[in-house]
Amino acid sequence: MAGENSRVAIEPEKERLLIHHKEKHFTAGEIVRDIIIGVSDGLTVPFALAAGLSGANASSSIVITAGIAEVAAGAISMGLGGYLAAKSEADHYARELKREQEEIISVPDTEAAEVAEILAEYGVEPHEYAPVVNALRKRPQAWLDFMMKFELGLEKPDPRRALQSAFNIAIAYILGGLVPLLPYMFIPRAKDAVVASVVITIAALLVFGYAKGYFTGNKPVKSAFQTALIGAIASAAAFGIAKVIHP
Repeated sequence: MAGENSRVAIEPEKERLLIHHKEKHFTAGEIVRDIIIGVSDGLTVPFALAAGLSGANASSSIVITAGIAEVAAGAISMGLGGYLAAKSEADHYARELKREQEEIISVPDTEAAEVAEILAEYGVEPHEYAPVVNALRKRPQAWLDFMMKFELGLEKPDPRRALQSAFNIAIAYILGGLVPLLPYMFIPRAKDAVVASVVITIAALLVFGYAKGYFTGNKPVKSAFQTALIGAIASAAAFGIAKVIHP
């Protein structure tokens, strides 16, 4: 739903319609993306590591020690990656914003022609978009916002996004990474613990994959099986390689 500040110039009747209209669009896309990145790697990488160590006949205590170390390092690495990605996005937006501001000041006629071209692409006729172009020229900030969104396709990023992304991904990675390690904390023999780890982690991957498909608009069941298959392949490969190297 549009913000209150964007409605100050519309007709009272349309204002009432917007107030009573409740949008049902999913708006937590960035948070979900962070969780998907963190949990997906968190479930898969420690799972493969634990399976590989089990295949090399390591004890449960060794698997737990190595697994927790990997989860900690992975959370830091993934969180830092999320921070840098969001920071780069914010820096890119700031550079393009400054460039667009300079162009509006130095070549306003060219920028106005670009507004007209954008509107024409939506089927708006010259006599219809001319008042819009003139209105934007009288409102530099609105003109700048229009060009950033419709010419460059850029949305203003949340200044807190970089830290939030780092935190979300790191926590999601930790939560996902602890799942395949849980059986080793209660079962001393790694050969027995790995079976429980496989069952628990595959179940978690199925649930996670289903939720991922549901929130991203894909087929949940297909997403569930794809996610579980990737985790199973990774752990089987690690276990098999460990068995070959350390029979």
